[in-house]
Amino acid sequence: MNPYKEDDRAIEIVEVQEEEKSILRQLLELYEYDFSEFNDRDVNKLGLYGYTYFDHYWTDDDRDAYFIKVNGNLAGFIMINEHCCLYPNETAKSIAEFFVMRKYRKSGVGIEAAMHIFDKYTGNWEVLQHGKNDVSKLFWEKVIHAYTDGKFELKEVVTEDWTGQGIVFNNAAR
Repeated sequence: MNPYKEDDRAIEIVEVQEEEKSILRQLLELYEYDFSEFNDRDVNKLGLYGYTYFDHYWTDDDRDAYFIKVNGNLAGFIMINEHCCLYPNETAKSIAEFFVMRKYRKSGVGIEAAMHIFDKYTGNWEVLQHGKNDVSKLFWEKVIHAYTDGKFELKEVVTEDWTGQGIVFNNAAR
């Protein structure tokens, strides 16, 4: 039993099928809207944020996208890939995007979803947080601390677009 699960809700992590791309695209727009307070992005002339590598999640073997569902209802998504900046010479999984809709935040849904996806893929992991997103930093430190029993490292991250922190861990011995 997960100590972070507050009730008997059924939380599922379901792979996004190619015919469901339009659903994920819409949820990504909500995510990008929320995230614009940190990265200062504007919508394009069509009123959309867009997502550069969206179609790659159905063509590249090193990318996977999942819906988070609560009692069968869409509650968010998780996108993972192997494009890691803190593991430049090793294979590792990275949380590329993680989104829980506001209705489900602070209810344990995100924690449950994150732990499920970590369990699905064994090995090295990296989870990056934008430097201005303090809520994300607190969330991921709490989740990964609980998941790894404190066996993780915090590292500084500097990319072309932002600075922040990264959390690295290996769950092979878990």
